[in-house]
Amino acid sequence: MRIIGHIEHPEMKITVFKMDNRVSVKFENALYEQTYKLGTEERLSTLEGVRQWADAGLLAEVAACFRNMHRARMEAYGRTFPIDDTVVFEEII
Repeated sequence: MRIIGHIEHPEMKITVFKMDNRVSVKFENALYEQTYKLGTEERLSTLEGVRQWADAGLLAEVAACFRNMHRARMEAYGRTFPIDDTVVFEEII
């Protein structure tokens, strides 16, 4: 697998990979990543083709998925490690 390029974006790192004739696009932010396997579609075999595919609508959906991933992670933390409101600190005189 080799990197054929990057797509600039202010909130995420977007890397385009090619292996054999298959193209994959990885979107990353600080904590999460999403990979889209685009297959062998000829129109998506170049960096420019992937740039056209990754339009504003797709990027908005990817960002929404990152927000949902974060929400799910935080909810799982809350279920697994609930905050104990009964913690009592020792009284200091």
